[in-house]
Amino acid sequence: MLKSRIRFDFVAVASLLLFGSWVLADDVVVLTEESFEKEVGQDRSALVEFYAPWCGHCKKLAPEFEKLGTSFKKAKSVLIGKVDCDENKSLCSKYGVSGYPTIKWFPKGSLEPKKYEGARNAEALAVFVNSEGGTNVKIATIPSSIVVLTPDTFDRVVLDETKDVLVEFYAPWCGHCKQLAPTYEKVATAFKLDEDIVIANLDADKYKDLAEKYGVSGYPTLKFFPKSNKAGEDYGGGRDLEDFISFVNDRCGTSRDGQGQLTSKVSEDTYS
Repeated sequence: MLKSRIRFDFVAVASLLLFGSWVLADDVVVLTEESFEKEVGQDRSALVEFYAPWCGHCKKLAPEFEKLGTSFKKAKSVLIGKVDCDENKSLCSKYGVSGYPTIKWFPKGSLEPKKYEGARNAEALAVFVNSEGGTNVKIATIPSSIVVLTPDTFDRVVLDETKDVLVEFYAPWCGHCKQLAPTYEKVATAFKLDEDIVIANLDADKYKDLAEKYGVSGYPTLKFFPKSNKAGEDYGGGRDLEDFISFVNDRCGTSRDGQGQLTSKVSEDTYS
């Protein structure tokens, strides 16, 4: 029997995937100056968000717009898309975008949009799209991969020496926590197949005594509780998805990307 470890380099494959005229960021189509008129104004209607990456209101809208995209991904007659106006200034200028986020509806076969003026949540957006597009789509309920902690479960989950645990201490009213929420959910989803890794959160406003026990004085506060140190360590890294993924991979010995796929190597036994 011969055991061999086969290593796959996915960089070339990943690069090839980027050559398409548009790419999917979750279930929202990323549109550019090159791809816009190939996707919008064609054989389906489109709801498009014009945004800027640094815009606070855009970050707040992001999880709602992603939820909308997920719900409509099987609706062949409607496209849910977005345009980064920092990267596509002339396109945003063409459609009169002067503030962020701006949401516009493009009817099937038309590049003459109608501005969306309603509430900025997934449910209200879905009502608008259904009305304009003649669809009947309901917002999908997406189960969370984050482990929700309470004082009754904290020690059992976090202090388990067989698990590496990342904990977000948050407050429901905290703006930065709301901005972090969709990214943190993606982190939890990426590592949900790793039984010895837990991505968790605790409502520190509701459970103040427990939060204070671990020195939490601002929100969100992130602490890592590795198998070897259940006193906890402050997480001081960046708050983009890639930052979290790199941190967990480095500290837990995993090798996953933001979609939860193995990235650098795959082990395979071969026999002769």
